[in-house]
Amino acid sequence: MPLRPARCYKRIKRPYTRLKYIHGAPYVQIPRFEMGATKAKDRERFTSVAVLRVLEGGQIRVNALEAARQMAYKYLSKVLTDQNFYLKIIKYPHHVIRENKMLAMAGADRLQEGMRLAFGVPTGRAIQIEPGEVLMIVEVEDRNITHAKEALNRARAKLPLPCRIELTRKSVIKG
Repeated sequence: MPLRPARCYKRIKRPYTRLKYIHGAPYVQIPRFEMGATKAKDRERFTSVAVLRVLEGGQIRVNALEAARQMAYKYLSKVLTDQNFYLKIIKYPHHVIRENKMLAMAGADRLQEGMRLAFGVPTGRAIQIEPGEVLMIVEVEDRNITHAKEALNRARAKLPLPCRIELTRKSVIKG
């Protein structure tokens, strides 16, 4: 069954995160949350940071977050090498999305129950994020800050919420 559009999951509902009670919860489909030069001694030379900050609150599904991560990582690893940047996804998708699957074909009205037992089954995961929170950061040297900004700009195009890119020095990051 195809994915529903992002507008179905954009609003924040009560978090549904207790995996102890959720049977059949899907796995997180993001293989890595830190990419590039991940060791602390390698990152000491990075002085500039590009931050992707969300402007509106809402939910971001794992599919969109993984697409954004791939776009940013692919651009940075092509333009710079893996040792010349550090990309990190700050948020983790704890929220489990449920869906009450409905049949949409001729004669389906005899097969489905409508709103009876409409709690839904787990179909995916999402990040619940508030306005002003940081979603991704990229640490680079000063001469590569334009590449970091372009990578986050490409990642921003894959996300359902409006975002802003902020360029700062490494010692000034908050939240």
